[in-house]
Amino acid sequence: MSQHIEIEFKNLLTKDEFIELTTFLQFSTEDFKTQINHYFDTPSFSLKKQGCALRIREKSEHMELTLKQPAPTGLLETNQILTEREKQNMMQTGNLPKGPVLPILTEVLHPNESVSYFGSLTTKRAEKKYKYGLIVLDHSQYLNTEDFELEFEVEDEQIGLRNFQNILHQLQIPMRKTDNKMMRFYKQKQKEQENI
Repeated sequence: MSQHIEIEFKNLLTKDEFIELTTFLQFSTEDFKTQINHYFDTPSFSLKKQGCALRIREKSEHMELTLKQPAPTGLLETNQILTEREKQNMMQTGNLPKGPVLPILTEVLHPNESVSYFGSLTTKRAEKKYKYGLIVLDHSQYLNTEDFELEFEVEDEQIGLRNFQNILHQLQIPMRKTDNKMMRFYKQKQKEQENI
């Protein structure tokens, strides 16, 4: 089974801060690769309410289904590779293919609950190894909005936090409370529905 604990720090950025970090980290235009996240939940947002997230991440070379669940430190991720046919079927029906995610999701959901496709978020991402972690710059577009984000994925929470705070301090970028992409997507979707 493909599981691991994800420890990451996130900070939303202004467009100017994003450009400054791109230069600071020496990313070129070619370093940014496109990926698409397809999000799923129950109609009553059962997964969101439990702090879980279910998505398909589509990159040029493969597609991966991921269930994220709260863990004592970070998030527990369960992953499995999907075929194009499995992705299409899941987006149309909400039915998950056999594999490591399905039995765990069945335990998380209430009886008779099923998931549905909620929408997609497209990200241009650049990443590189940086001070005992993986530093990531994201420019995401979804639901007629866009945002910019710095992520730092680490093995050690304390060392990672110190290094993350140092880079923000060095570039005089304020630390901002930052929801994950799925939560930002849902908040924007809810905002749009309220304006209808």
